[in-house]
Amino acid sequence: MNFQDSVSIKKPLVNGKRSKENRLWFRSLVQILFFLLILLISINNYLVENGQSIPFLPEVSLHAICPFGGVVSFYQLLTVGTLVQKIHESSTVLMGIVFILTILFGPVFCGWICPLGTVQEWVSKIGKKILKRKHNHFIPAKVDQTLRYLRYLVLGWVIYMTARSGQLIFADYDPYHALFNFWSSEVAIGGLIILGITLAGSFFIERPWCKYACPYGALLGIFNLFRIFQIRRNESTCNLCSACNRSCPMNIPVMQKKVIRDHQCISCLKCTSSEGSCPVPATVEYIAGGK
Repeated sequence: MNFQDSVSIKKPLVNGKRSKENRLWFRSLVQILFFLLILLISINNYLVENGQSIPFLPEVSLHAICPFGGVVSFYQLLTVGTLVQKIHESSTVLMGIVFILTILFGPVFCGWICPLGTVQEWVSKIGKKILKRKHNHFIPAKVDQTLRYLRYLVLGWVIYMTARSGQLIFADYDPYHALFNFWSSEVAIGGLIILGITLAGSFFIERPWCKYACPYGALLGIFNLFRIFQIRRNESTCNLCSACNRSCPMNIPVMQKKVIRDHQCISCLKCTSSEGSCPVPATVEYIAGGK
């Protein structure tokens, strides 16, 4: 009995596919836990400002636990030695941790941790049930590929405006900040509008903010070019069923590639053999290296 046969026995097939119980339950659990953590921290911050608090939770704002704050403050930190307004030292520490994780495993922050990405996925699940195969295919491919580079323009604008003003300009437009502050006076109307557009768009397209506008996702996506753990397709065992293509929330043509270095990959692992949709063992793998 060879290795692949033993893998097939350990992971039984149901109607030609592994049962749903073997799929990405761990990733879903991680997403829920981080969403609840950020939600509770945000609620606690609001309560602290009103003279109350939730026991055992830190009294910090969202700015203190956002790694992107360290990125937009980096220029001022290098030139002046201080952080921009509203940014905390913890943001710089978190930025470093996320960068290390991204060099090793790719943009796992986007695919596993970011609460805004999680909420977009939840809304998309509703859209999929109603729209079926039309979901995530409303924008023509050529237009879609062009729009995906808009987030690099947003990244450049955010860094430039923050360095120029010394203030966290992006907070007024950030849907992540609006999502966890819509009940408070801190949130700006621009953030609420962008959040509304993002959630409405998620009904038709998976992760529209991540694909087209997220500046932090744009930065982390660059690490896909040299990350250590890669998603690799074994051409010798691939049966060209397109299951990996259909499962990818970022519409990456996995079946047409040997190693996924696409700047939009979020390391969600939905396309892989071990935990995602690929029905053939050891075909789409998440392993160190890749040629």
